[in-house]
Amino acid sequence: MIPIKDYPGPRRRLPWVTWGIIAVNIVVFLYQVSLGPDAPAFMFAYSVVPVALTHGVPQTSLPGVPAHLPFHTPNPVYLTIITAMFLHAGWLHIGGNMLFLYIFGDNVEDRMGHLPYLVFYLFCGVIASITQVAIDPGSPVPSLGASGAIAGVLAAYLVLFPWARVRTIIFIFIFFTIVTLPAIILIGLWFLLQFFDGVASLSTVQQGMGGVAYFAHVGGFIAGLVITLLFRPLLRPPAPTSYPYLPRHSGAVNAREWWQRP
Repeated sequence: MIPIKDYPGPRRRLPWVTWGIIAVNIVVFLYQVSLGPDAPAFMFAYSVVPVALTHGVPQTSLPGVPAHLPFHTPNPVYLTIITAMFLHAGWLHIGGNMLFLYIFGDNVEDRMGHLPYLVFYLFCGVIASITQVAIDPGSPVPSLGASGAIAGVLAAYLVLFPWARVRTIIFIFIFFTIVTLPAIILIGLWFLLQFFDGVASLSTVQQGMGGVAYFAHVGGFIAGLVITLLFRPLLRPPAPTSYPYLPRHSGAVNAREWWQRP
């Protein structure tokens, strides 16, 4: 499922923080690509490596890592929990993450405010990394990406705009279709996929294999959900037209009208 546009209602301020986060991620990724053969070493130096955090194992002693990394791991190593949020493993990785952040982040920032939203984003990313480390503390596989923090943003969107309409591309084998789904369905399905894929991945964790950090997504999502529910009474109320999925006339929602709206 790939969201391409949402309809949560008008914004009342420009999402400078969301745009800034996207810009920083893109700049870091382009720099990473420009490193050529040294790009993997750059990712390894600034990613979260669970065994380095839990056992103090130097990253240069891990399998497949050069004895002398051309980049210095942050000191203390726990700072990689922050730096890893701005690294990505490839074009699809960063493209997917930034698309989700672009679609859902602006309206969450509008409700939270710029600085609280930035703190919220970073906090969810930290909890996401901690969750992944807790699930697989002895792993030498680096964990990186903004998806844990973005999972928290999705959770906030789910709480604040549950019935906002989201245009979504759904792939079925080699075919695809575009449908309009309420956020509660789209994001709810996304979370369930992350959770069950995470449970299924536990066997690969036990074998010391790498893969998608599903539990980082789960941890970031739960953190975002809890924080948003706790602080929702303190957030600015939605704009009067924040719910365009409702028909303009009073009375019950007509399902056919809802689905036929753009």
